[in-house]
Amino acid sequence: MSSHRLAVRTFLDGPGLAPADLAMVFLMREEDDTRPRPMPTLTAREVPGAVKALESLGVKSVKIFAGSRVRDARASQGASPTSLMARTITAAKKAAPGMLVMTETCVCSHQDSGECWLADERGNMDLEETTEVLAAQAVMQADVGADIVGPAAMIPGSVRAVREALDAAGHKRVAIMPHLIFESSLYEGYRATMSAAPRSGARAFQISPNQPEHAVHVAREMVDEGADMILTEPALHTVDTLVHLKDKISVPLVPFSVSGEYLRLTDRRDDGERDMKGLIEAYTVLKRAGATRVITYGALEIARELRAS
Repeated sequence: MSSHRLAVRTFLDGPGLAPADLAMVFLMREEDDTRPRPMPTLTAREVPGAVKALESLGVKSVKIFAGSRVRDARASQGASPTSLMARTITAAKKAAPGMLVMTETCVCSHQDSGECWLADERGNMDLEETTEVLAAQAVMQADVGADIVGPAAMIPGSVRAVREALDAAGHKRVAIMPHLIFESSLYEGYRATMSAAPRSGARAFQISPNQPEHAVHVAREMVDEGADMILTEPALHTVDTLVHLKDKISVPLVPFSVSGEYLRLTDRRDDGERDMKGLIEAYTVLKRAGATRVITYGALEIARELRAS
């Protein structure tokens, strides 16, 4: 009888987690930057091999984060066509033209304060200039091949500004996936790796975990401004919001499993590799809750385990 029950359960099982459900995170560094970092990083020279390995395992998308070596108060290098971000996108698309490339569009890794906004002469937030800089970044990223750009600072009006700039530059088919971010301690591995810790100690527009209804409001505003999809983070802290958003907005929802989730939900095995079982279970829950895709630092390792199972 038990074998029949197992057969029935297998027959009724829905589709499980697959490599194509995952997008791999690339944290980029320059070739001569050998500082120890909490999270794994890549150089532009290593990108072709990395995207080909992902492609061979069925992972079809990557999310790129890349800062500037030279930083100033205006984040002036963020929109440079020779920036690390530009070189990474170009390398990924040349090596694997079918790989979908997503980017982060923000000023935190390009200016000396580490903030997600630019300051005016009095040190106050200059939203107009910040949105102009974000729009310029997005256009540059689209120019070199990005498929989806990701305004990450949650600055009001930034999605609309990016959409208008992309359309004006002939990139109407490039999609926008803004970040919907809850305050959390789980970003510290990323911030330390990318030297993107804000001088003020806080992100201005991130959502308090105690205000999920505000997240729904912000997501609706993003869609009204032109968002084609919404990224939610940290992934596992936003499952309830994901469920609510699925019923309230019409665009795809893509949780981002952040650095702290990767570090804390994986254990080192005897062979030195990380055990991905906890993340596989967690991402299956996210998929069940309505996630279209899951962005994760563990996409390559998970895809290997899924392929081997």
